[in-house]
Amino acid sequence: MSRFEPTAKTKLRRLPKRGAFDRKTVEDILDAGFVAHVGFVDGGQPFVLPMIYGRDGGMVYLHGSAGGRHLRALAAGGNICVTVTVVDGLVLARSAFHHSMNYRCVVVLGRAEKVSDQTQKLRALEIISEHVLPGRWQDARKPNAAEMKQTLVVALPLSECSAKIRTGPPLDEEEDYSLPIWAGVVPMKTVFGAPAADLRLAAGGRVPDYLKKALASHGCGN
Repeated sequence: MSRFEPTAKTKLRRLPKRGAFDRKTVEDILDAGFVAHVGFVDGGQPFVLPMIYGRDGGMVYLHGSAGGRHLRALAAGGNICVTVTVVDGLVLARSAFHHSMNYRCVVVLGRAEKVSDQTQKLRALEIISEHVLPGRWQDARKPNAAEMKQTLVVALPLSECSAKIRTGPPLDEEEDYSLPIWAGVVPMKTVFGAPAADLRLAAGGRVPDYLKKALASHGCGN
């Protein structure tokens, strides 16, 4: 399926021209983000929590402490909303009303399912790790039995979702274009800083090649 069909809940009613439902756009935005804001209702109270995630094909994986109330609520199968946003720039208009941001955003709706199979669970944790820093999973010690027991993983299928994107300059009222006020776009991107070694780093420990590659791709030459 190359396109997600809009539903009553995902159809964009305001500025629909910014919406996108093709699978590639949705997956590219999910792959570019780092943090998902996960909304759910527990005991009648709405919660929205930031969570690390990973995507594999048409599935998004989330993880956390098995003792955490929010993960247990997600695993219970209630409706959830996962939102991933990448901010690309500040849009400074001549009027306060027309200030905005250039961004790429995906909203995924559905019901999460607990990942119980241990092989699938370990694979999901690898997917999440590799999403954050490709190459790290093979380098790091794998979770032991006790750590696996303390970790809860849930899976959310990409079935009901949409993307929304804003690009370009500010859109002012026609009469405001003559005002002597600076207007334009201030680009934004995620930039990694120079890595700071742990004080208890074992002798001979060096910055790995996969980390150097990530640093170079995110604007850090160190």
